[in-house]
Amino acid sequence: MGLSNLNATHLSSAKITAANDAISALETAIEEININLSTEDRRRYGSINEQNKLFVNKVYDYNQSQANLSSPEVDWEEFAKDHTSRKNMETMISKLESIITRLNNAKTLHDYDNYQAALVDYSYTTYKAGTSAPGFEDKYRDLKQFFVKNSTSTAPPTEDKP
Repeated sequence: MGLSNLNATHLSSAKITAANDAISALETAIEEININLSTEDRRRYGSINEQNKLFVNKVYDYNQSQANLSSPEVDWEEFAKDHTSRKNMETMISKLESIITRLNNAKTLHDYDNYQAALVDYSYTTYKAGTSAPGFEDKYRDLKQFFVKNSTSTAPPTEDKP
């Protein structure tokens, strides 16, 4: 028999509520920076690559250490605020991506467990439908639609029953 219950760890209702409350609090905390960019805007503004980040950081460092060498046409107060915001958001994004990866990993294992258990139940249903046990023939007909036989099917081999 294959592996089952790869993830038997489940969040309690209290922890799910706490996580959802934290997400809602985060959404509220960052509401003022909610900017919707169109596909065209994303292409136009893009994102700066690592080399350009190093360039921006070096210009920032020069402004902080030798302001007399900085262009008077630049609003350096706004530049510093943008620089700090970008760093803060990059840190938050990194943390959120880590959380998303962990949630996706846990969800993947739960999905696998559910699918394996559903296959076991389908096998049982197929067996019981073959014995004409009440209710199982209808259940079998209802479930077998998910196992259409074709060359790309990933369904387990099944016996043709009523």
